[in-house]
Amino acid sequence: MKKYIALFCLLFAAYSSTVFAQKEAIDRLIEKKEAVSHFSFLASDELMGRDPIRPEIDIAARYIAEQFERFGAKQIPGANGFFQTVPFRLSAPPVTGEMKVGDQTLLHGGEMLVLDGPDVSGTYDLVIAGYGLEADYDGKDVNGKFVVVRVGQPDRLSPADLFAAGRQKLALAKSKGAIGIIEMYNVPTTPWGLLANYLNKPTLTIDADPESGENITYMWVKDLSGEIIKEISENTLKATLTVTGKINRKIPGKNVVAYIEGTDPALKDQYVMLSAHYDHIGVGQPNAEGDSIYNGARDNAVGTVAIINAAKFFAANPPKRSILLCAWTAEEKGLLGSGYFAANPLIPLNKIIYNLNIDNGGYNDTTIVTVIGLGRTSADHHIEAAAKEFGIEAISDPSPEQGLYDRSDNVNFARQGIPAPTFSLGFTAFDETISKYYHQPSDHVDNFDLDYAMVYWKSYLLSAQKIANEPKQPTWVSGDKYEEAGKALYGLE
Repeated sequence: MKKYIALFCLLFAAYSSTVFAQKEAIDRLIEKKEAVSHFSFLASDELMGRDPIRPEIDIAARYIAEQFERFGAKQIPGANGFFQTVPFRLSAPPVTGEMKVGDQTLLHGGEMLVLDGPDVSGTYDLVIAGYGLEADYDGKDVNGKFVVVRVGQPDRLSPADLFAAGRQKLALAKSKGAIGIIEMYNVPTTPWGLLANYLNKPTLTIDADPESGENITYMWVKDLSGEIIKEISENTLKATLTVTGKINRKIPGKNVVAYIEGTDPALKDQYVMLSAHYDHIGVGQPNAEGDSIYNGARDNAVGTVAIINAAKFFAANPPKRSILLCAWTAEEKGLLGSGYFAANPLIPLNKIIYNLNIDNGGYNDTTIVTVIGLGRTSADHHIEAAAKEFGIEAISDPSPEQGLYDRSDNVNFARQGIPAPTFSLGFTAFDETISKYYHQPSDHVDNFDLDYAMVYWKSYLLSAQKIANEPKQPTWVSGDKYEEAGKALYGLE
């Protein structure tokens, strides 16, 4: 019996020594002065809020890439150095937009929205084609005409589905020779006024055809009762259109990517992806103090620094699995950078066994970290243990009504089946303390608790290290909505 007790004591001592050594290495390598220097630069006025449509975003991308290279992270084969080029299309509303159909006159910003395409002027034939899917074009000649379709697709009517389906329909209509496409909006679950307010401003999207020239005209028309599309069908109506001052521009974006090879021959072909978006919302209306730059210290310069810290730490302390470092662009424009990587991965998605994303709105409790998605994967205990070792507690999402899991880059990978929580600053409610800084010009480094930032960064690294060294591949918990996608991705039973 004494031998068993002695053996247990030796094993416990060895485990305790390993745990202490991991924490000690993080404490030794992640220096406050250096980390805060990264933080201050990324959230500085000089970067003008890191808006993906402004040139300063390239300075931020280059800075992150330089840190990756300096610390010894490697370029991913197939990348452009430390960058994945993301083809964007900027579309701004026209100065004027008018459509006359039958006895109705529809104006841009009112009952009509011009979303893409060049200026147009003239009278055009209209062809109705169902939802605008491939089968809806059977027997129809749309060459040189406007295609009129219903918005979305059957059983796909969320706002995100509407936008994604619309881009697919636009490309298909163009391939059929149409000169424009009009989607008739008849989805009562999302108010037209809300969409009009959101879409009647410059928007950034993934360019579905970056090698081609101008897109064809793309419009939405409010038709909740279906009367307009019915009248077009019954009376073979034409449309007289006048659109002037439309702005469309191609913009190359950059995801910043790198990797650190793992040490275990059996596990190094698996990757733990550490990710954060580095963009923010740019310059807007001045606040009461006259500040118009949205610096985005909390959202998400602090998260970007975590990824830079990860490059430094894991290059010096590679774990068993490989580490994939990703700083995404255009999260604030609709999770675009991460979405592009998920659709065009530089590492096969079935080799990425976990995504520990990091994103933030702010904090109101420095004794905790809030993990959006805690309780949904088999790696949760590693995150909880890492937080505890740095004297804080990891809690699950206290504000599920905010839908935060589906509002950050992690969801693009969860949908593919990759277990993907988001490691956030500690908050117990989406309250006034959060809203004081969330998407406000007041979100600065100088009002951030930097001692808490250090604990936050370090507990993130230790969480990642524990997961990367875990012998068993993390999985979704039984019954999770993404469990089946995970089984399909990894070939699990």
